[in-house]
Amino acid sequence: MEPFTVRQKEIIDVSIKIIADKGIQQLTIKNISKDMKISEPAIYRHYDSKIDIILAILTSFEGTCSKLFSEINSMELSPVKEIETLYTKFFEQFTINPAFTAIIFSEEIFQNDRRLSERINLIMQSNQSFVINIVKIGQEKGEIRDDIPQEQLSLIIMGSLRLIVKKWRLSKYSFDLKQNGTVLLNSIKKMISN
Repeated sequence: MEPFTVRQKEIIDVSIKIIADKGIQQLTIKNISKDMKISEPAIYRHYDSKIDIILAILTSFEGTCSKLFSEINSMELSPVKEIETLYTKFFEQFTINPAFTAIIFSEEIFQNDRRLSERINLIMQSNQSFVINIVKIGQEKGEIRDDIPQEQLSLIIMGSLRLIVKKWRLSKYSFDLKQNGTVLLNSIKKMISN
């Protein structure tokens, strides 16, 4: 994955803001160029279409996830502590950049384009695989209950995270994501721990 140029990163940031503030329908090359105060051809020098811009946003998020997973792996934590750290780090990322959630948790954006739906599916599979591996190790160590399949536990863990972030976004960020997320995390830890 090649790093983005400064201009590509600016286009990505402006696009995320447009989607978060005005909705996906308002993400047009015309609106991006207007917000950036540059010409439309200047945008097209970096991206062929708005779909390519959204793919770049997903690539950026994928890089964030990958970096986060590497960081967690290097910490040598217990499996339950890894799940706690994963939640905490995601909540920190989304609190810093809430507009990101407008892309990542908006299924309607992906349903009509095969490239987008395939990319988001790959990201979700990668994230779930990471959590499945944590659960597997936790079950082997006796820290995480083994009477529920790893795939089901990973869906509970990731699905709960996804749901609270989506609720936060739909409420227009009206509650403290970290605080509410910690309450949710504590409930999940009780459910999955041996």
